[in-house]
Amino acid sequence: MSSNGSPYRISYGKAQIPLYRVYATPLAGLTPVPESGFVGRANTVLALRVDVEVFGDNFLPAYTQGDNSSVVATDSMKNFVLAQALAYDGSTLEGFLDFLGRRFLATYPQMQALRLAAREQPFTAARVPQRGGDFADSAVLFSPSHGDHAFASLECERDGATGEYRLAAHTCGRRGMQLMKIAGSSFTRFVRDRHTTLPERVERPLFIYLDVHWTYADPSAMLAADLSRYIAAEQVRDVVQAVFDSFVSESIQHLVNEMGHRLLSRFPQMATVSFDAQNHTWDPVVESETDPRVKVYTDPFPAHGVIRLTLSRLGG
Repeated sequence: MSSNGSPYRISYGKAQIPLYRVYATPLAGLTPVPESGFVGRANTVLALRVDVEVFGDNFLPAYTQGDNSSVVATDSMKNFVLAQALAYDGSTLEGFLDFLGRRFLATYPQMQALRLAAREQPFTAARVPQRGGDFADSAVLFSPSHGDHAFASLECERDGATGEYRLAAHTCGRRGMQLMKIAGSSFTRFVRDRHTTLPERVERPLFIYLDVHWTYADPSAMLAADLSRYIAAEQVRDVVQAVFDSFVSESIQHLVNEMGHRLLSRFPQMATVSFDAQNHTWDPVVESETDPRVKVYTDPFPAHGVIRLTLSRLGG
């Protein structure tokens, strides 16, 4: 997204466009993975927050001369996104952003490139009573879930030679995970000096906040109508949870490395995987005199550790 030698780099857009599509196309045809029972979703409620950022030297006169004759109003962008949400017949965040980018560039020739992002707002079906005393998911009643959610970002542009749509970059993700494991985590043998007050802990509860992002080796797997090579954010979440549950880690660094290798093993179409983890492990306060498992903890000091890791597939 260069500005062709200009001293200006121009972008503008609309952030956090709320979008609620009901009865979207169901997500189906996924390849199962051993760590996850997720094989699809009905998409009865598909709720998103969409960001649109537009790039183009054609908008320079608006900055330098106050000439808005080429400017597409951000309110128009918002309305355009909402209209395309009805026209989209796919079932994934990435597919919708790709569809949206193609429509934007086809409709507005003054746009040279776009960065589009969407975060999911999950809605969960309420469990309601059925005849005979059983309970089942409602077909019409849902409540928003404010926990972890899927995320996607696509950068698209006009090909310099043909002017046709080209996907320049992409990122997929599962953000906002909060996972607490009460046993099976340690942190020992770290550097100790006169600044060290943290005791070694052979067995500790480990509470982490975690965002996971990934890319595809071949983006066509992400956008194909056949979803057998699509990487569902729910499956990524489940793999991460399964590793955390079973793996005895010596540190968060040790843990996320194991998660990364498991994900690359489960999804051969995944080219890179990145982790952004925060350590929010509780501080111990008091322990039962009769049962050492019974303990009371409190929140730690507000400052928290940050651990990041990116793994790339060898030969990718």
